[in-house]
Amino acid sequence: MSTRFQRITPFLWFNDEAEEAANFYVSVFENSRILDSTRYGKEAAKAGGRPEGSVMTIAFELDGQKFSAINGGPVFTFNPAFSLVVNCHGQDEVDHYWNLLSKDGDPAAQQCGWLKDRYGLSWQVVPVQLVELLTASDQGKAQKAMQALMKMKKIDLNTLLKAAA
Repeated sequence: MSTRFQRITPFLWFNDEAEEAANFYVSVFENSRILDSTRYGKEAAKAGGRPEGSVMTIAFELDGQKFSAINGGPVFTFNPAFSLVVNCHGQDEVDHYWNLLSKDGDPAAQQCGWLKDRYGLSWQVVPVQLVELLTASDQGKAQKAMQALMKMKKIDLNTLLKAAA
């Protein structure tokens, strides 16, 4: 059991697919699990227009990071102003997470390592080497890497390295 105190927990608002999304995300990332859930009781279901017994909130961990989600209705939806970054060690991890998270997502939303999953949540799937390439002391190399990046949907690390060389 970890003694680490997580002060900030992302809280995600879904229409009615919080439990389904949490289970999907837990299946994508290692070291992940569902922690707890609350269900709509009779009065809350009536007030919220939800089926009695359906999930109201769900808490889960993705690779040790805690999240909470709510089935709050269609009032609020995700937009790309908020995204989750998946830092990857190499192309194999980029491919793995990109392929899983983008499956059945919005293909129009994919650019420069960004994607929108099937629930509308935006993710950035990036190799850790990207920051090194874009902040290189040789500005010419950094600009070449950035130009190559702007042409990509899923990041291709080898193409970025070649462009920067």
